[in-house]
Amino acid sequence: MTHGVHRWIGFLALTTLMGDALAYPLDGAEDSGIQRLVGYQTAQQAAQGPKLPRGALLSTDQIHLTLIDHADAPMFDEAPMDPTLLAAVESIFAERDPSYGFVVVDLSDPDNIVWAGIRPDIRQMPGSVGKLVTLVGLFDALARAFPDVTERRRVLRETMVVGGDWVLYDEHAVPKFDSETRTNRSSIIQPEDVFTLSGWVDHMISASANAAGAVVWREAMLLRHFGSRYPVSAEEARAFFRETPPKDRTALSLAVEHEPLQGLGIRMADLQQGSMWTRTAKRYVPGVPSYATPRTLAQLTFRMEQGRLVDPWSSLEMKRYLYMTKRRYRYAYAPELANAAIYFKSGSYYQCKPEEGYRCGKYMGNAKNYMNAVTIIEWPGTSTRYLITLMSNVLKVNSAWDHARLGVAIDEAVRTRKAVEVREAGTEEEIRASGSG
Repeated sequence: MTHGVHRWIGFLALTTLMGDALAYPLDGAEDSGIQRLVGYQTAQQAAQGPKLPRGALLSTDQIHLTLIDHADAPMFDEAPMDPTLLAAVESIFAERDPSYGFVVVDLSDPDNIVWAGIRPDIRQMPGSVGKLVTLVGLFDALARAFPDVTERRRVLRETMVVGGDWVLYDEHAVPKFDSETRTNRSSIIQPEDVFTLSGWVDHMISASANAAGAVVWREAMLLRHFGSRYPVSAEEARAFFRETPPKDRTALSLAVEHEPLQGLGIRMADLQQGSMWTRTAKRYVPGVPSYATPRTLAQLTFRMEQGRLVDPWSSLEMKRYLYMTKRRYRYAYAPELANAAIYFKSGSYYQCKPEEGYRCGKYMGNAKNYMNAVTIIEWPGTSTRYLITLMSNVLKVNSAWDHARLGVAIDEAVRTRKAVEVREAGTEEEIRASGSG
């Protein structure tokens, strides 16, 4: 099989800015094919410059699936909420906006998993958290085409993929590795950019690049259609999208992402990533609405910890993509969590409407202002492990700082099972660093 470059021909265009919460363990460059990890290793070893928090320095072999030995355990919410944990988290949310929806699942004792939720079935657009569904879709398509794990790893590491016009338009910059200087420079993905398939996945999750999300979903569709012939020539791939009727493209895109989740006890009526991640990709593949709830996102994450998203190898690899290895922001920002290993995906969507005296701002919509997070917290040297999912729609307010302070309070509630007072105060610099600026 030839693992050559997909030469997608697209329009040249400039897009805009960046998101820099980066994932995947730093020692994973050679095995994964994620080139930017080399640049971050170089920066970490340099005498000058910011250093990663202790919790971001786990090696690849230190990341494990917490529930891998409990793969047959029932879904967490088949049991009632734990009243003590519920009382503790209720104290946190009692005075907060009623748009907040939240689920926490304490995995510290795999033989006695407990959970609690505040409005766990609030349903709204997940924003970039929906890229977790795209991630599952790719790994499922890989497993169907290449049952052997060694082949899957090779396809991820060696297949070079050109973005093409599917990347238009995006505002997120990604780190691009320069082999001569062995450093990274961040810029917006362009149609001619080439990364390994694993590099595209990394950019989709770590930098939350919509351009990368569109490419990963496209490649998952090609894997499902062409199977072990993947990667096919650029001409054959273009012909597939040109000749397949639009409704069939949509049906395949949804099958890619949702079939892997069927039969896992996830409430699929409340979980759907329905539309492509960029404007141009939506022209190739017409979409349908996207939605999720804190409960369904927690169910998906719980199954990952059990090794049941596709298979144990895929689940572990997906968790590695979620591991944070650079600047922490929003829910993951708090310095109090610096020593914790954090696995994280954030997503937001805002929309503004005319209103006298109001000026629209980023993440401060007055019509919609969704901010969502899926997070796993693990405290090294202890048994404390838990996952949370959080969704909010607080209008006209950038909720990044609020999410960050909630993260600290929830951590205390999980560890103590007592009522917690949220410490709201912060300096302008802290608030800005959390992602509010």
